[in-house]
Amino acid sequence: MKLARWGLAAMASTCLITPAVAQDSKSVTVVLTEVLDVIEPCMAARSDVGRVVLQNINETLTEFVPGQAELQPRLATSWEQVNDATWRFKLREGVKFHDGSALDPADVTFSIDRNKNAGLGCETGGKYFGGMTFTTTAVDDTTIEITTDPASPILPLLLSVLPIQPDSDPADTFTTSPVGTGPYKLVSWDVGQSLKVERSADYWGEQPIVDGATYLFRTDAAVAAAMITTGEADIAPNIAVQDATNPDTDFSYPNSETSTLRIDGLLPPFDDRRVREALNLAIDRDAMIGTIFAPGVEKATQQVPPTTIGFAHDLKPWPYDLERARALLAEAKADGVPVDTEIEMIGRINIYPNATEVMEGIQAMLIEAGFNAKLQMYDVGEWNRYFVKPYPEPRAPNLVQAQHDNAKGDPVFTAFVKHHSEGVHSAMSDPEVDGLIEKATLASGEDRQLLWEQMFTRVNDTVIADIPLFYMVGFSRVGPRLDFKPTIATNSELQLSQIKFR
Repeated sequence: MKLARWGLAAMASTCLITPAVAQDSKSVTVVLTEVLDVIEPCMAARSDVGRVVLQNINETLTEFVPGQAELQPRLATSWEQVNDATWRFKLREGVKFHDGSALDPADVTFSIDRNKNAGLGCETGGKYFGGMTFTTTAVDDTTIEITTDPASPILPLLLSVLPIQPDSDPADTFTTSPVGTGPYKLVSWDVGQSLKVERSADYWGEQPIVDGATYLFRTDAAVAAAMITTGEADIAPNIAVQDATNPDTDFSYPNSETSTLRIDGLLPPFDDRRVREALNLAIDRDAMIGTIFAPGVEKATQQVPPTTIGFAHDLKPWPYDLERARALLAEAKADGVPVDTEIEMIGRINIYPNATEVMEGIQAMLIEAGFNAKLQMYDVGEWNRYFVKPYPEPRAPNLVQAQHDNAKGDPVFTAFVKHHSEGVHSAMSDPEVDGLIEKATLASGEDRQLLWEQMFTRVNDTVIADIPLFYMVGFSRVGPRLDFKPTIATNSELQLSQIKFR
């Protein structure tokens, strides 16, 4: 199938006029293609929030740095395992929040409890701490013990995704003025337009070179890329493949994202395995590579990239087999499965470059195979209602466009939230998968790897919980006055302290 058959047109737009960046300024302008609807630290697991908040405003106890073998200290200077279920963390002394209050164990306890508050709906807690309970004990003013049930052999790594907030923050509502310990503090947030941060003079660590940053929101990736060329901005961390045309300013990088469509396997007709298989066979992934997806993407087989432990290497990408997809639907229909039911395709605008065009193309493919597919594209706030439990009712059978980041290398950051019956992003229920997740979470070494491999094999080969698309490649445009190259982490965070000037 050729892309021309989907009616995909070339994208063009006119850049909005804003003042050019002063070349002698030590502040930077970042242009983002998703408009922030929240700036709550416990939502930093969402990439649009994480790029602004994570390690800039709010820091974590530990930090995972891609390419470094050892977990790095951040707000915790050291940690040790007390027993199977308990770890002791030594907090960095002399650290203050932007409001002047001192970091202590109560803030860590508050941050954990806040993320576990189901009524608040924190993305970080729901995504990474599902199925786990925490008990904390303050040993002294700078030492805290954290006990988990079930026991977590990788708790220090798990805490590298938890932004620490002061216990003076609201416990039951999102904050609109986050207070952290990071090198930058919030100055202003003009909702829908811009956000500004400035360097914190009282930061505990080395003062960064960048004085501050202005974040602008432009939902057209072509506009964002053009703003770097005209000097109106310094960095566009997420541009489309068709706009990455200048080798002097444009950088491609393999990121840790996997693009998928989540299948609601609990509702007919998707509760029939044959229908879920037909969905995957109906999509011509090869036709999308180098067109609406970057040339360097690889066809995905599961929710995590191949660098993750427990990756099931024996799984093969789904082939494009239109006739087989039609035959499976006909077979299911003959058995009374309501395959003619209208299915909702729920897309997220700018979840990645060309996101709308991707969903339009897949919709055309599914219709050609015999599905009654209706597409609706939403901004991130509305899309999140369909992506995170509790799902809106009444519920129609749906496919939700998603992209999942696992840069940490362990499936614990993926498996529960995506595949466990109780996972807040899950739309499947399989007792055997639940058991494998629970066993693997407790295991270590070779046993852990084998259990994760069994889990991914069952999810993707037997259950067919998703439509895996691609292991993604990212593109960023960086202005000539900056010394900065994107890494595997750029999609989920953009640390201003790592930026230098030429």
